Amino acid sequence: MAEGPATNKMSEAISRALPFLRRYARAVTGSQKRGDEWVRLCAEVAMQQPDLVAQTEDTKLGVFTLFHRLQQPFGGLEQAGSENSVSGRLKESLTDMAPLQRQVLLLTVLEGFTVADAAKILGIETEAAERSLDEARRELQRVAAVRVLVIEDEAVIALDVADIVRNAGHQVVGIAATEKTAVELAKQHSPHLVLADIQLRGGDSGIAAVNQIMRSINVPVIFVTGYPERLLTGKQVEPAFVISKPFDPDLLRAAIAQALDTVAI
Repeated sequence: MAEGPATNKMSEAISRALPFLRRYARAVTGSQKRGDEWVRLCAEVAMQQPDLVAQTEDTKLGVFTLFHRLQQPFGGLEQAGSENSVSGRLKESLTDMAPLQRQVLLLTVLEGFTVADAAKILGIETEAAERSLDEARRELQRVAAVRVLVIEDEAVIALDVADIVRNAGHQVVGIAATEKTAVELAKQHSPHLVLADIQLRGGDSGIAAVNQIMRSINVPVIFVTGYPERLLTGKQVEPAFVISKPFDPDLLRAAIAQALDTVAI
């Protein structure tokens, strides 16, 4: 049977939601490979049975709800972090949270859902989601301090990011506006984490800077971009975490904890 305009429109809407589901799945599973496998399953079901998504007014909400409905019969999405990871050595991580706390936190601060929408996605009461979010935020305060290198060419934004990092309890070892400076600071300070913008001063690339840094040290990276879907194609090795400007302190804390937990050193 030929697809009609409504079906095509729904398929396009589902496709637009998938990069964000991919980001969430990787964060909640702690694995790019495992997260992408779940997303592929969800995408196949959504495309074959779009009515399962069409039951909600918002397509992204419907896709995320379907994602959790599909994984429930097979157990939790989460898996334990590696003892060889940075966070394993620090004894604190995002995966120390109860699964529900972690899911509510990521759905709200990472994906921008309301607490009520997060509750709907997870199939729980709004009050339970609110309690889980409060508990998750308290847990984030316990994540051990790490050394962070900030790669950002806009001075005001760089200072704001540095303040957020420090207020989250971490140490900023340097701020770099160019590829050369970023590489030099990384060699000098051996950061636990790199927080990098994509476009730098003078046409330099944050991605190129990170690639150079990774030749000498294996360090988790958080990329900052206004277009996260462009980095979340599932077709290449990608950052441990991708966040969008502007971001709030809770999101950065969650990103730092998650990046440290998923990348072995």
